[in-house]
Amino acid sequence: MSGGIGGWVTKRAFLHGEKVALVAGERRLTYAELDLRTDRVAAGLADHGVRRGDRVAVLLLNSIEFLELLLGCAKLGAILVPVNVRLSAREIGFILSDSGADVFVFHAPLGGAARAALGEPGVRVRHTLLVGGEPADEEQEFEAFVAAGEAGRPAGEIAGAEVAFIMYTSGTTGSPKGAMLTHDNIWWNAINVLGTEQGLRHQDVTVTVAPMFHIGGLGVHSLPLLYVGATNVVLPTFDPRTTLAAMVEHRATVQFMVPAMWTALTQVPDFDSYDLSALTFGMGGGSPCPLPLLSFFQQRGLPFTEGFGMTETAPLVSVLDAAHVTSHAGSIGRAAMHVEARIVDDDDRDVPPDHVGELVVRGPNVFVGYWMRPAETAEAFRNGWFHTGDLGRMDREGFITLVDRKKDMIISGGENVYPIEVEQVLFGHPDVLDVAVVGAPDPRWGEAVVAVVVPRRDGSSGPRLDRDALIAWSRDRLAHFKCPREVHVTEELPRNATGKLLKTALRARYTGVEGGVVRR
Repeated sequence: MSGGIGGWVTKRAFLHGEKVALVAGERRLTYAELDLRTDRVAAGLADHGVRRGDRVAVLLLNSIEFLELLLGCAKLGAILVPVNVRLSAREIGFILSDSGADVFVFHAPLGGAARAALGEPGVRVRHTLLVGGEPADEEQEFEAFVAAGEAGRPAGEIAGAEVAFIMYTSGTTGSPKGAMLTHDNIWWNAINVLGTEQGLRHQDVTVTVAPMFHIGGLGVHSLPLLYVGATNVVLPTFDPRTTLAAMVEHRATVQFMVPAMWTALTQVPDFDSYDLSALTFGMGGGSPCPLPLLSFFQQRGLPFTEGFGMTETAPLVSVLDAAHVTSHAGSIGRAAMHVEARIVDDDDRDVPPDHVGELVVRGPNVFVGYWMRPAETAEAFRNGWFHTGDLGRMDREGFITLVDRKKDMIISGGENVYPIEVEQVLFGHPDVLDVAVVGAPDPRWGEAVVAVVVPRRDGSSGPRLDRDALIAWSRDRLAHFKCPREVHVTEELPRNATGKLLKTALRARYTGVEGGVVRR
């Protein structure tokens, strides 16, 4: 697309500049104002020596400033590097060093970790910008930086093949890798989102609360809504009641959150008092939606869909639309309009319908490789298809059901056990609020199935859960080799900021094997 994604707001400002693009608290920014401010951001970066292809790292909570920097970088041809706000100084420093960031922008509340990261080995940041608060020596306050930028400076032509973001994977195992997403990747993702049955409209409103340093927080609704000229209401962090109140106040019409967030909403005691009648659909993604969560919204007449995507696919791969969310519950739906998907064996040959294999995909939304990692890039793109690392099966209608990550599969007594299948069954027990299944070494069976459960609480009497009864209950619904041999109870499952289960941490705590069972 000519002009890259930065050109979206320029065209929207021309078409309907008075339309509100972004809302954060009392602050409202129209498309005309957003276009002007992002021009100033681009000019300010250029004045600081940032050129096409240079990296600008941001350690920011969800905010208008995050999107202004994203679009300003896009207009200039610089590359945005979003950084997870939950990382330690050492981890932040790794990303600054690995990406070779020239500019680092951070929110004042995150200043401790941000400033410490600047002293990590290999970091070569030349300019630091502070959002909010009093800047320290050699830092520049963001609003002063914007005000100093020259308005109306002509933007250069940005090719669609140029990299727009380097988005680092969560790094739950090993060092994180930077996935390079181009302007065209982001554009085709927006087209894929618009091409779903639900689609997006000029009049839509969403509450952007999923973290924008993650591709789900940006790519599912936030950027596609800017493409169609709609409105993002930005919340800095997630709180269930605050999110519900914002959805009501702003009459949210579309809403994306990870399942853990949606589940937290359902736990608000007076949930049914919130008027969500403007909502045309809610979407879950990032991890499989528990079936009881889907039932919760179906019982209340709230349309709910499920999507699947990855950082490397910008992110949309497939959608389970509202028409099939009940009949194909547990599926991630069918591949998006401009995505091809296959299920293959270890030799990259198609497996028969309803047989388990690895999901591989290709399309114009698929990233162009990992930053400075040619070997990992070549491995990911075997035979021209991106290998997702997800195990699943596809039926004759094209509906895909994931059964787990390849690395999380459990082999017990020679039988393959897919934790997601077991988790979905355990989610159906009335005393289970949250659950994760991992494999533990077993001298007889090779691996044993272990369940870690967060129980529901029964008023003031505390949690209720009978471990033996839960195992017996699962045996009525699953083959015995799939059923947990151990059940551990915990207050909360470890998750990263995007809601993804940290199974490495669970294995280390409950099985004594940090990296999973080694199979020879």
